Amino acid sequence: MKKIINQKLYNEISSLIQQARSNVVQSVNWTMVITYWEIGKRIIEEEQKGEGRAEYGKYLIKTLSEKLTQEFGKGFTETNLRYMRQFFKAFPIRHALRDKLSWTHYRLLIKIEDETERNFYLNESVDCSWSTRQLERQINSFYYRRLLASHDKKILKEEAKGNNQILKPTDVLKNPMVLEFLDLKENTNYLEQDLERAILNKLQDFLLELGKGFSFVARQQRITTDAGKHYYIDLVFYNYLLKCFVLIDLKIGVLTPKDVGQMDMYVRLYEKLKKPEGDNPTLGIILCSERDETVVKFSILADNQQLFASKYQLYLPTKEQLKHFLETERAYIEQDQLLNKIESIS
Repeated sequence: MKKIINQKLYNEISSLIQQARSNVVQSVNWTMVITYWEIGKRIIEEEQKGEGRAEYGKYLIKTLSEKLTQEFGKGFTETNLRYMRQFFKAFPIRHALRDKLSWTHYRLLIKIEDETERNFYLNESVDCSWSTRQLERQINSFYYRRLLASHDKKILKEEAKGNNQILKPTDVLKNPMVLEFLDLKENTNYLEQDLERAILNKLQDFLLELGKGFSFVARQQRITTDAGKHYYIDLVFYNYLLKCFVLIDLKIGVLTPKDVGQMDMYVRLYEKLKKPEGDNPTLGIILCSERDETVVKFSILADNQQLFASKYQLYLPTKEQLKHFLETERAYIEQDQLLNKIESIS
């Protein structure tokens, strides 16, 4: 007679085994991290005894590598020992290390020279449970520097220290958004539905690019007016940190006043028909391939704190391209601030 195992019991035991295996892996990773930190510390201390002479440092690492490899096998090449040395220099305080991150995470983090930026990525990796692939992608897409273009620098510095902040919409959204993972080629004929389909096929990557706290709700969500006319919103998300719905309208080409007016209507309809009581105001983002700054400045985008226009690009920016973009954004901000001062004086 075939006996049936209680499924609830099986699931509980299976979960225990999976958790145990996960804990073992995490424990091994953490032990490796601490060991490499200690090795890096001792290399630095020994180099200081040699009065920091470069030739002594080279000799020390070369000799150590040869002896350690002979006794312990692979993993102690000169390159890896230099990484351990750099690891200690980047994180000289041991209790500042985070046990949720692997050695591969730290290998990526120690390449970031700016301490504030490095700590920001460290805290984001822990808070958002970034894999090493996700961390590498965020670093390569200049995630932190793109946030600087539109965010309060003081808030980012507090986040880098690990301090929780009360978030505003502008603290979450980025401009530009980098969508290289969609594998859509620049200067090719693709339609808005192609862009939408590509986003849905790479939804996890898109959520990562959107930032903290986003979850997917619907595509082409229908809202109906009192007169019975139907409208369809391209993508709808919810952000549990901001406690509000986020509507995204996809546009191929340059932002137009018509696009702004349409999104304004979508947000107003959603506020009336969909928003639960107690939620914060619904946000609308027009994701376009080109932003017309005149439209941004002289349309309702300038004063409406619920509407935003973000440019997207389908390739990873170079440092030069990013620098140019940040300088352009800064010039617009400074120009607006100057005009506001003039208007207040007059």
